[in-house]
Amino acid sequence: MIHSVATLQENFCTLLAEFTAGDPMREGVLWTNLSRREISRRLAAMGTPASRHVVRKLLKKHGLGQRKACKKKSMGAHPDRNAQFENIAKLKAGYLARGEPVISIDTKKKEQIGNFAREGHTHTQAQVQTLDHDFPSAGQGKLIPHGLYDLARNEGYMHLNTSAETSELCCDSIAHWWLQHGRKHYPHTRRLLLLCDGGGSNASNRHVFKEALQQLADRLGLEIRIAHYPPYCSKHNPIEHRLFAHVTRACQGVTFHTVDIARQFMARAKTSTGLKVTVDVLGGVYVKGKKVAADFLENMRIIFDGHLPRWNYRATPADA
Repeated sequence: MIHSVATLQENFCTLLAEFTAGDPMREGVLWTNLSRREISRRLAAMGTPASRHVVRKLLKKHGLGQRKACKKKSMGAHPDRNAQFENIAKLKAGYLARGEPVISIDTKKKEQIGNFAREGHTHTQAQVQTLDHDFPSAGQGKLIPHGLYDLARNEGYMHLNTSAETSELCCDSIAHWWLQHGRKHYPHTRRLLLLCDGGGSNASNRHVFKEALQQLADRLGLEIRIAHYPPYCSKHNPIEHRLFAHVTRACQGVTFHTVDIARQFMARAKTSTGLKVTVDVLGGVYVKGKKVAADFLENMRIIFDGHLPRWNYRATPADA
């Protein structure tokens, strides 16, 4: 009986790991997109039957009870949503089993640099006074924090820039991680899996991102596989609740007078499970509005999967 309970607990955690989302701004606020009925059905298929009453107790034990959301209606649900979640789970399991890197990427909320108030409280000896209006003209620019989270190693990397959020910045951030850390941690791998949402600098429908990705594969000599989360599902991207929520907590109430102050406080983020965060500044200047080369589509070496190709594809290096 003890063994069966332990197996049920293990299967429950394994199942929910692929269907858990979190709030990047609030640590510990987690939810799942599976109903109790669906969890019960899937647990039975895994060989550990559990009633909906038992599932409710398991959800409560793991802090996944029902919560009231601030945003009540989703903008939509794609018909291939569940199929892509299953596909991502399969890809992750395969890469991790082979000891290959699985990296979740995204750009965190942009911040103004200057004497501006930020949410949260800090311990101070005197009152902190900031400007009463957040006019950008009163500051020193905007901070763009691009993040990467290594699922296997539970390590986060924040790369800060002050110019523009572009596909070029995204790929430079990945390159910086690989050259400074990734190739040391994964010396024998020639493949990399990137998990990301479908918009912003890594938009699934932008040729400029695919061009930058192709150049990145050539630069690093790696096959880079992309798996996009379906539309309206970006909060399921692991980086949101495994890194960004803790970085937000570490910076609560701190005034970002300079980029260096932001860097210092972001680097303090940690968890009881051993999260480590490394923060660097990327000094490049990035410009929005760039177009792809005229012959990019003709010479593109992006390989699209047969299954859900719009969200799943690979960039291979020229010498592969």
